[in-house]
Amino acid sequence: MRVTVERAALLRSLGHVHRVVERRNTIPILSNVLLRSEGSSLQLRATDLDIEVTESVPADVADPGATTVPAHVIYDIVRKLPDGAQVSLETGGESGQMTIRSGRSRFALGALPEGDFPDLAAGEMPHGFEVAAADLKRLIDKTQFAISTEETRYYLNGIYLHTLETESGPVMRAVATDGHRLARVEIPAPQGSVGMPGVIVPRKAVAEIQKLLDDGGETVAVDLSPAKIRLRFAGGLTLISKLIDGTFPDYQRVIPANNDKRLTVERDAFAKAVDRVSTISSERGRAVKLGLTEGRLALSVNNPDSGSATEELDVDYEAAGLDIGFNARYLLDITAQLEGDTALFKLADPGSPTLIQDREGAPALYVLMPMRV
Repeated sequence: MRVTVERAALLRSLGHVHRVVERRNTIPILSNVLLRSEGSSLQLRATDLDIEVTESVPADVADPGATTVPAHVIYDIVRKLPDGAQVSLETGGESGQMTIRSGRSRFALGALPEGDFPDLAAGEMPHGFEVAAADLKRLIDKTQFAISTEETRYYLNGIYLHTLETESGPVMRAVATDGHRLARVEIPAPQGSVGMPGVIVPRKAVAEIQKLLDDGGETVAVDLSPAKIRLRFAGGLTLISKLIDGTFPDYQRVIPANNDKRLTVERDAFAKAVDRVSTISSERGRAVKLGLTEGRLALSVNNPDSGSATEELDVDYEAAGLDIGFNARYLLDITAQLEGDTALFKLADPGSPTLIQDREGAPALYVLMPMRV
């Protein structure tokens, strides 16, 4: 193989593919990136057997061929080369090495044969549709903070993506929960998505998709089967991921429908007040108490080890008085997702889940379980 490629294009592509490669691998080939040159392009591919990312970059191919080299090492080499450099990649002979040349720099990397590289072949994917990149980014950004990290409840370790009919028409919904809080966001269902299987996209794939969406492109082509998802981004970038093989719980059951106490508060002022009083909360508890009376909210924290804190806010609240406790970190996570100037809390009693939204009927909805305080 003999190929020359621009540093900027190679670095951008290596940046996309090398992230899926685990730093520590018991299988040596999984530490490598597959490089295949043919026609007028260089294809790069990396996998951890659950996720596979493939991208092609324009290249001057003198001799077509393929090999695999350590992903993080080649990424670091290309990253440290000067801007505007041309990078030459070459393999040959029986040495089992790849030579990288750029200007006066020369590197020789140990290579493994491409025949050993696993192929996460997608198989049949009967459901396909296109979604606006901004819509997909919104679904992920607004829910991924609530993904569970508890491995025993593996079916909560991702975002549940599905379509359903509502009064306002078909929607695509993303839901994530860790048992303490739940995030549910919806967009109008993209054309062709209705009838797709409900799928749970794993946490690591969600994080990769989020980063790839940041790199631009107007639309993303999505293909689905019950076991795998494939996303094709602008510029010839493809991500394939296995899906979580499990059943997502009936989240509708935990969304309260009859919470009759309504609190409307200025979002920014509320978040800053929660942040201030939680400064002295214990790392373990992180509990902040909300004391509600007509027109007034008192935030308080009591920590036997470090003291107490209180702060009052003027709010729109006309129901009976209520004291309820929440994890301050969770409150801040949710208010950070809200987009309006105000936050609407629908409460029932100190032991029941609370509903939080920008406003009535907003497409993003959050449920938070209370804490004892």
